[in-house]
Amino acid sequence: MRIGPYTLANALFVAPMAGVTDRPFRQLCRAFGAGYAVSEMITSRPDLWQSVKTQRRADHRGESGPIAVQIAGTEPALMAEAALWNIDRGAQIIDINMGCPAKKVCNKWAGSALMQNEALALAIIEAVVAACAPRGVPVTLKMRTGWCEAEKNALRMARAAESAGIALLTIHGRTRDQGYRGVAEYDTIAAVKAALDIPVVANGDIDSPEKARAVLRHTGADALMIGRAAQGRPWIFREIDHFLRTGTRLAPPLVVEVRRALLEHLQAHYAFYGESAGVRSARKHIGWYVRDWPGAEAFRAHMLSLETADAQYAAVAQYLDELAAQSERLWPATNPSRVEICSETA
Repeated sequence: MRIGPYTLANALFVAPMAGVTDRPFRQLCRAFGAGYAVSEMITSRPDLWQSVKTQRRADHRGESGPIAVQIAGTEPALMAEAALWNIDRGAQIIDINMGCPAKKVCNKWAGSALMQNEALALAIIEAVVAACAPRGVPVTLKMRTGWCEAEKNALRMARAAESAGIALLTIHGRTRDQGYRGVAEYDTIAAVKAALDIPVVANGDIDSPEKARAVLRHTGADALMIGRAAQGRPWIFREIDHFLRTGTRLAPPLVVEVRRALLEHLQAHYAFYGESAGVRSARKHIGWYVRDWPGAEAFRAHMLSLETADAQYAAVAQYLDELAAQSERLWPATNPSRVEICSETA
């Protein structure tokens, strides 16, 4: 699997998720077998580049390459400028966001809202590609199947994006109107893959090794991008990689291994955000880890009462020690999930 000059370890990608896919989380997922990770989206507005949030998102210290940064905005010139600003800070691949369904993004006509304005979307792609080409930096694109069920224009936009110089295309199998509701469909992704020569990545509802294999077979995609299913379960990447290579499932992770991974994640999280912000933002990650474990509801409630990194870290360590005392393996390798493919006319 290649993106421009970069050869990836495998074809399993970590999705860019605002407030989630920060540097510690990307590094964690890579340690558990992800071959590639895209950062949280960075705004194209120069007046926000010095904000604490943007500075954190543009911080790639200690991160293994290739370093991919997603940018979001609505003005071609500003998007081109944002691409160069991020390249100067270490970005080796630039990803354009035309897939985010969040209202605060779409209300400003960014993200997946750009799929309603194909001329503007193409102008942005052309401007960013033109800015990155002299630096030898590939540009990728993430989008949805369309704005709504009646306006699925992914195939038309994909062809235009390829002609404009996009090196790789990721498609989430939902419209913007769906958000994350319902189920993803993969016929549109299959149609795009059949029409394009560049690599195509399938995204949406890939939450088990069996589902990963089914989506690859149905779409013919070159790679898979995984987002929500990796929240609290970063080892999903090695599970999928093993299953695709061997056809057999890995055993569920040992409690002691999960304990080590979670505690190391917390330490990296505190170091990245500082204690106050780190403790608050770590709560969601802890909640995702423990959601299917014994006593999860009471433990999550207890987390809300802890205000220091030492207290939070100690509570998590104790909770996991108690789980380990009960059994080496306490949960299945994956949650039960539907594997069937939702088939629609692309």
